[in-house]
Amino acid sequence: MDLENQKRVKEFAEEYGAENLVVLLGAAEGEAAGLAAETVTAGDPTFAGPLTGVQLGLRVYHCCEPEIKAEFDEEVYDEQISMMEMVLDIDDIVSEMSSIREQYTKF
Repeated sequence: MDLENQKRVKEFAEEYGAENLVVLLGAAEGEAAGLAAETVTAGDPTFAGPLTGVQLGLRVYHCCEPEIKAEFDEEVYDEQISMMEMVLDIDDIVSEMSSIREQYTKF
């Protein structure tokens, strides 16, 4: 997650309360999604951004996880995401995201 997005997430958490936020990711690999998820839950693991040492504990999901996919309008999902879903390792992404939530999510 780039530094500007870290800054935005931190500002939103301060303004609206971390308990009122959900972060939705769309990274193409489980490892990349996991790194972004860890950043918004446990703090920036690279120690480079505004979330370094900031444990927000936010709820975080990937757009291809079944519980999130079910929330989208089916036509919109098909148009915007389904083509990528065919080449993604969904099981890896779900596993990574679930692990991060179990370890770090507070809400």
